[in-house]
Amino acid sequence: MATLTSFDSRQLRNVLGTFTTGVTIVTTRDAHGVPHGVTANSFSSVSLEPPLVLWSQALTSRSLPAFRDSEYFAVNVLAEDQIEVSKHFAKPQDDKFAGVSYTEGLGGVPVLEGTVAHFECVKVAEYPAGDHVIYLGRVERVGHSGRLPLAFSHGRYMVPVSHDFGTLPALAGGFAVASAEAVRIATDMLPGLQELLGNRTLGLAVWGNKGPTVIRWEPGLDDPDEEPRTGLVLNITRTATGRAFAAFLPSKVTRAFVEEDLRLSRIANEEEPVQRQRFDDAIDEARRDGVARMSTGEASAFSAPIYDPERNMIIALSAIATAGEDIGAALAEAAGSISAAIAELN
Repeated sequence: MATLTSFDSRQLRNVLGTFTTGVTIVTTRDAHGVPHGVTANSFSSVSLEPPLVLWSQALTSRSLPAFRDSEYFAVNVLAEDQIEVSKHFAKPQDDKFAGVSYTEGLGGVPVLEGTVAHFECVKVAEYPAGDHVIYLGRVERVGHSGRLPLAFSHGRYMVPVSHDFGTLPALAGGFAVASAEAVRIATDMLPGLQELLGNRTLGLAVWGNKGPTVIRWEPGLDDPDEEPRTGLVLNITRTATGRAFAAFLPSKVTRAFVEEDLRLSRIANEEEPVQRQRFDDAIDEARRDGVARMSTGEASAFSAPIYDPERNMIIALSAIATAGEDIGAALAEAAGSISAAIAELN
């Protein structure tokens, strides 16, 4: 590691960016009752007794007078799907809360909906700190949803994952790995299968050291607004692709991932046995039908296993359909045709 004894602000910023943080929106109301909010990753715990937290704000921030003069502020910890919320509050705007869902917390400060957690605070001190000011707050109220948090590092948004699942070599003995030739066959067959499935978006995923990992997308006529990315690690309990691996890989391979995700995704006041039974029912259905399903209000997703000649699942074939459509049987047949082509390798 090279050590710099002299550096400019850009170099310092880049090195500071290696420290991964959460992402928060800090909110308050000014003396006229107008709400203000800023994106900040400077939030930090200070003390448990008394309960103290801090965050810092740039002296150039338009909302500096509001936070400086207000008695209260709230720290809203963003969830994994709130990147756009972070970007929204990071931009100078006259009314940042237009179209934003929130409730009123201590002192009327906005508490955003859909977050991982929030801290409602009384400001007890502020300190000058170079080009920033540090605010110290005493926590009076907290909330926690159990959702997965959003993270930020190296100038990019990320989703944190547990580090206790081991590396791929440590896990490889529990499942069959797709060969390069098997992946090539599946990839080459995607366009033809896509036509048979109504030109829908199709994807291929393999089991990686962090779980279900996308290796190929074939965009269809239903191509989503945001193009799916290869290399994306998918949730194992809340995506059709993840559920396919949970259903058709050996339990010893997926168990730790499943248990961890169920723990992290459990909503407030939800009983663990109820959550587990709902997931187990979905897995039993996938094994019965040969295809995993996951539906939201706007779309449905399906995923079916592709097997090697020894009937080990090596790839998941997934498809996106509009809400209410069931293409599960057709997708399972398409995955079967890929399995048959792979079997001819022997």
